[in-house]
Amino acid sequence: MKVLLTAFDPFGGESVNPAAEAIQRVPVSIADIEVITFEVPTVFRESVKVVMRAIQRVHPDVVLCIGQAGGRSDIAVERVAINLDDASITDNAGNQPKDTMIALDGPAAIFATIPVKKLVQAIRDRGIPASVSNSAGTFVCNHLFYGVLNRCAKEFPGIRVGFIHVPFLPSQVIARTAASSMSLEVIVQAIEAAIGALA
Repeated sequence: MKVLLTAFDPFGGESVNPAAEAIQRVPVSIADIEVITFEVPTVFRESVKVVMRAIQRVHPDVVLCIGQAGGRSDIAVERVAINLDDASITDNAGNQPKDTMIALDGPAAIFATIPVKKLVQAIRDRGIPASVSNSAGTFVCNHLFYGVLNRCAKEFPGIRVGFIHVPFLPSQVIARTAASSMSLEVIVQAIEAAIGALA
């Protein structure tokens, strides 16, 4: 089995993205699963384009996207992506779509094609807090999740697609009041557990 593991670059004024930092530390092989990592620009439209190009080049069995969700306290495995862009901040190219459909000919929502609850349990089995999330937001994370699900359903129906949100790193919350965080080591362990559960 081959997994394409993606993560976004820093955005929103942050100098670091825990997702990008974490995938750099994930082994290239987990339980006989080949892991190929790929950093994605935090840019509407462009993010989907670059991941689809990577899919065409790599031919993975699974695409697992990782994103930062500041404010969350656990690892969140996303169950569904919605056909909506509604950004409260600009992306890294200055785009800020409001109340915009991602795909005019696409369904209102698409469910992840990975075993969401199985991944959550695998992460919890490592002693790491994890939950099923029913909202990936309306920023670039959801945009990429929906876009890749929608494109793969049409072009690569055999490829499974999922998305995991991770909390801030401790260094990102020093000046934030009562903000949750998780160490990079634990985030990496959670991703490894999730990938292992895909076998």
